[in-house]
Amino acid sequence: MRPPDDARGPVDWSAAGRLAGRLAPPGPTAPTATLVALVDELRAAAARAAVEVEAISGLHPADGRPAAALSRVLVVDRSGWAAANAQVFAAMTEGLTVGSGAGASVGRVAAAGEVGSVLALLSSRVLGQFDPFVDPAGRLLLVAPNVLEVQRRLGVDAGDFRLWVCLHEQTHALQFAASPWLVEHLQARIGGLLHEVGPERLLGAGDVGELAVAAVRAVRGRDGSGILDLLSPAARQVFDEIGAVMALLEGHADVTMDQVGPAVVPTVRTIRARFEARRDAGAASTGLSGVLRRMLGMDLKLAQYRDGAAFVRGVRRRVGADGFNAVWTSPDTLPTAAEIADPAAWVARVRP
Repeated sequence: MRPPDDARGPVDWSAAGRLAGRLAPPGPTAPTATLVALVDELRAAAARAAVEVEAISGLHPADGRPAAALSRVLVVDRSGWAAANAQVFAAMTEGLTVGSGAGASVGRVAAAGEVGSVLALLSSRVLGQFDPFVDPAGRLLLVAPNVLEVQRRLGVDAGDFRLWVCLHEQTHALQFAASPWLVEHLQARIGGLLHEVGPERLLGAGDVGELAVAAVRAVRGRDGSGILDLLSPAARQVFDEIGAVMALLEGHADVTMDQVGPAVVPTVRTIRARFEARRDAGAASTGLSGVLRRMLGMDLKLAQYRDGAAFVRGVRRRVGADGFNAVWTSPDTLPTAAEIADPAAWVARVRP
């Protein structure tokens, strides 16, 4: 994987990735043979999932590539996920500089410590992630220890759960493959927000790390309340647009992963019920766990999944799956934040 260029950026992203790898909590233990089989099964599940989501979604890669080439699959551990995400954030903040000199260097290192800590916390909570930003062909990150841990906690069928997770992530891969303009659209929106805030303004406040965490949250679609006060009304609207796109992406993936049905994932209903119960229990947590959830924006992320899924289902009830797929046509057909909450308004605007 390409090392990030930290020469003048707001964060030493390489250091952030290394620190996150050291701070990431250890994953579950298992015999070597079990772990080797897990990696092989995740790769096989990802390959099968790509075929299934293409068949059921009605979407196809714009460049005509076969489903087998939908994404480059990387099965990683927690430190590997952290390093990969440091690259994602480096790509998203490319061109954003804080100059040179001792003060800027200290700021980059301090920001790396803050972001590394956030990545370490997130590294144990992510099952999979599609990254369209670093590799032009897209890469699918499957976090093996987390898949194993959650499968054990839920007490669900191992093979079904692994395929179910891959269905979600390969749906993301297909979204971007079917809409090649989407990655550039998101990069422009997120990059514009970060430039609007400006590292100099944050350096003046002695907190360049806030910019770094803003990048983390923006890319992952999490709460950006730390930077909202720094945004102009126009930029605030862009921030809301990014949130609407993230809700669309996550909601569509959630609907698709369940739509395959028992013929593909025999225990899909059991998995969904137990997974939702786990989400609800986490949202109701208090104490340190609740503080961490709020700090990482996990409750708002959960709302994105559910609001986005409700939007997808609402549109499909009105115009069907083919009508819904008009959403992937161009930036103009993406839903606004208001339309995510009102599917009929999107239909009236895009599919009159």
